[in-house]
This record gives sequence, structure tokens and C-alpha cells, in this order.
Amino acid sequence: MTDRIEAAAAELRPLLQEFILWARENAPGSDSNLVGSVVLWHRLIASDNVGRWKRADLRTVLLDRMPQVVEDPDAAADGMVPAVRAYLTFLSETDRLAKGSSSLKELLAELDDLEDDFVDAMEDIVVDQDEYDDDEEDEGLGDFEPFADELAELPTIRLRPDAELAAATREATLITKARDLAVWVGSERRVGETSLLTDAEITEALAALGLPAPTAGGKALADSVPALWNIWNLAIDLDFLQPEGEDTVSADADTADWPFEEDDDALDVWMAGLHSIDYGDPELEDEEATIALSGLTRALLVRVLLATGSKPLAELRTELAEAAAEYDERGAEAWAAATAQYGDPLNPVLDWLAGYGMVEVEHDQVRLTPLGMEGVVHLTDDADIELDARPAIDAMTALDLLSFSAELPEEEADAEFAAWMELREPDRAAKELLEAAAEDDADALVRVQAASMVGSLGEVAVPAWQDALNEPSLRPYAATHLAQLGVDDAPPPTQADTHWLILDMLTISAGLGRPEFVSSLDDIGNVPNLVNLLDVIWKVPHPHLEELLEAIGKAHPDKQVGKAAKRALFKARSTHN
Repeated sequence: MTDRIEAAAAELRPLLQEFILWARENAPGSDSNLVGSVVLWHRLIASDNVGRWKRADLRTVLLDRMPQVVEDPDAAADGMVPAVRAYLTFLSETDRLAKGSSSLKELLAELDDLEDDFVDAMEDIVVDQDEYDDDEEDEGLGDFEPFADELAELPTIRLRPDAELAAATREATLITKARDLAVWVGSERRVGETSLLTDAEITEALAALGLPAPTAGGKALADSVPALWNIWNLAIDLDFLQPEGEDTVSADADTADWPFEEDDDALDVWMAGLHSIDYGDPELEDEEATIALSGLTRALLVRVLLATGSKPLAELRTELAEAAAEYDERGAEAWAAATAQYGDPLNPVLDWLAGYGMVEVEHDQVRLTPLGMEGVVHLTDDADIELDARPAIDAMTALDLLSFSAELPEEEADAEFAAWMELREPDRAAKELLEAAAEDDADALVRVQAASMVGSLGEVAVPAWQDALNEPSLRPYAATHLAQLGVDDAPPPTQADTHWLILDMLTISAGLGRPEFVSSLDDIGNVPNLVNLLDVIWKVPHPHLEELLEAIGKAHPDKQVGKAAKRALFKARSTHN
């Protein structure tokens, strides 16, 4: 069956690549990646003609087969039927819906009929998986979840600034190789169905990348160059290579410009290929042995992270050999096979990670680079595991400080602020904080945090407060603090300023939940005072005014307040419109 699957996948690859391009323009809301497994199993169990679709095929593939093979039932429930709808439309509009097929109208009607059943089937799988997850916490060699508690207890991880990380991406040799391969591919190179390149082309590509040609053996040349295909796949991940039509591939127009000058562009490229770390896993002659060691690269990364970024190679080797044996019944055998093939099963892992700029090995010590630390933090985030990761103090912007401090306990936030202040003159720090707070007038929490920090600086912050008078969202705070400091000629706070401060306070309390929100309303005053406030506060051009008035109308237990809030909301909306 494996051979049939591989042959069918190779047959379908050009068609799917063209569909992906078509979907970008014609069905941007669909997830074209979900179509592959449906089309593959349609070819294997329903029709020997990939373009012939009958109504019964949809039920056979989606309801009978997909529940057995789907990898992400949540994603499938949300997007597989819309993706198949887009694919069938693509076949019809490009004249690929073969003779003998049901009409597109009939096929789409059948999709509509079976969609609820398909979603129910996927939800059943999710329930079963959740039950299995409760029993089996350790899912695989590269799974981060078993380490979630240990990761949460790590000390604060400090991340380097984007400029430094971008400079490191430009030195990543694997990205350079991916660029070189794409440049060699050029424009509209034809690719084959079973092997993308001919033997002569493979030899040329290896030479272009500086990779050694394999020694003569019994295998086909295409099966003897996994390193070439890993770089090919990386080039696709990075968008350096893109499909053009059914059987051609081309280098992206910007590929030859790598390394890109703009830091954001360079980092975007590197992030696009982050999951290529899986290409570092050992590839063995035996497919089951290869599967037994899948996830080895991730397993190494999480262990180095738990060692706060550096761990002896010998310890890693011992731990990972034991983990491989524990996670898979063929793990020990696979480890021995990888030792025979590579000298050390960790050699391909470390080669790939070093080539992607994520680790350095020195004196038998494996160390995460700043780029590697950034990448592992992203991988743990992808696994829904929280880490305490923040920019390094010397790389922390004012907005970073405000955003992180708003989520920290008061004592820890004060320590972060004090460390940040040690690197700046107080007057300059005040200016940076208020400028950061003015970037988004909808972020009341950041604004309050900035006002508190700048307020603690005293008279040295007067020039920054005076500049902030020109920012509508900060003027209430600036006027209040200047008045408290007794600054001559400072405009006194107005009633509108006071109302803005109240709305900011309500915005923050609304985010804490209904009890906190109602409590903050009670703090404003009794019912008559609150009604009087609502009769005038609707005039304030606050970004959260309407949603706050609506929330007051729903949350406050007094009917008078509810009615006053609804009146105020009507006036605010009428004025806005």
C-alpha cells in the first residue's frame, strides 16, 4: 500500500500545486492544504481518474475514509468541506472535471448534504483523542507537552532584538543553499511525476550546492540524495521555489536577492522555514526505523532549552537514546541503525540546526544561539505551552516594557522598570514611554501603565507631559500630572479629561469580568450620580465608549442605570453616524 500511496501522491502533486495557486486568487478563504488527503484517497479507493468525481465518491472519501486517516480533526471540521468545494470548483472551471463525473451543481449539493455528518465525525475523533490524551500524556519523541510543567518553571528567557536576529538569519548556510538551489532551478523548469529531477539534473543540482554525489549503489539516484530533497523542500517552505502550472516550478523573483536587507523581510523568511527543523531527523533505509526517530530534532531542542540553553552532547545522546527506546518499540533498533549510518544519530540533527543558525557545538557542548532561542520559544508557543520569554533589557522598547509589565505582578513589574531605567536618562525614558502609549489609543491598560511609570519620575518628566498634551488619549493624564506638579501655565484638567480617565478605568475593569466591572461602576458613585454621569459622558470621543455603554446597560442591576446607558448609547451612535 505504501508504494501505491507514494505513486498516487507523485501523480497528484502537479495538480495540487496548480490548485494552490488557483485558490490564492479564487478561493482565498479556503485552506488548500486540507485537500491533499481527500484527493489522494479519492484516487486510491474511488477512481483511477483523478478528474472523475461522482456524488457517491464524496461520501466514500469524506465519511468512510477521512475519519480513519485525518491528522487534525479540528482543522478538518472547520475547513475541509469548504476546501473540497473550492477544489471541485477548480476542476470544473479549468475543464479538469472528467467525462463521467457528476455535475458541479450535484457535487456541491452532495457536499452540503454531508457536511453536518462530516463535522460530527471529526468532533467524535476529537473527543476520542482527548480521552486518549488523558491516558497517554507522552505522545511522541518530539512532543513538548510532557515538559510543559518544567518549561513553565524556567527562569525568564531574554530574547535579542530583531536587528541582531536578522543579522544571524543572513548567515544561515541552509537558507543560502536553498537560495542557490532555487537560482539553479531558474524559471519554468519541468519536473517529473515520480522523480522531480532527472539523474543529470540531480548531478547538476548537487554540484550547484556543493553536495557530494552518492557512491554507486543499488538504489536509484533520486532515492540516494535525501539532503538534496530536504533543501528542495526548504526552498519551497521559504517561498524561494514556487509551482508554475502542472509540471513546472520556478524560482521566486526575489530569491536571488537573499540575504534581504530589511530586517523584517529576513526574519519573515527564517520564520517561514522554522518547521524545517524536522528535516534534521535521521533518514534510514527502513521506513519504520525512520518513523521511530521522527521528532529527534525537537526532542534535542527542548532538552537544551530546559538546561537553560546549553547541555553536554554526551548527556543529550544518552537521554535521547533512552527516550527513543521508550517512545517506540523499535526505537533502540532505530538508534543503532542511525549510529551505523551516521556515526552518531545526532549528527544530522546538529548539522541541520547549525545550518539553520539555531545551535552551536563547542567542546562537546550544545548551545542554543540567540536565533535558536527565538525559534524554540516560537515552537513552544505553537504547542500552546507558555514560557516567560521577554526581550533582553537592553533590547526592550518602551512599548515592550509597558506590554509585559501590564501582565506582571506589581513587584516584578517594578523590578523590570527599574532595570530598564538604569539604561536611560529619566527625561528620555519619560518621552519614550508616553510616545509608546500614544501608538494605540484603544489600549487603555498600556496607557495607564505608562502614566503610572512616568508619574513616578517626578519633575524630570514635565517636558514629556507637556508634549503629551497634544495627544488626545494622553491629554487627560498629562493635564492631571502637570497640575499635581504645580507647573505654571499648564492647562487645568477639564470635565472631559476626568470622563476620559473614568472610561479608561472602566475599559480595564470590563476586561477582568462582570463582577469587577459592576464593582468599578459602584466605585463611581450611587445610582443618581451614575445616571448623571451617563447623561454627559456619551459626548467623550473615547474608542471604547459605545461598547462600554452597551456593557453598562447589560451588567448594572439597577433599571435606571440600564435605561440611562441605553439612552447614552443611542446618542453616541447618532453622533458618530
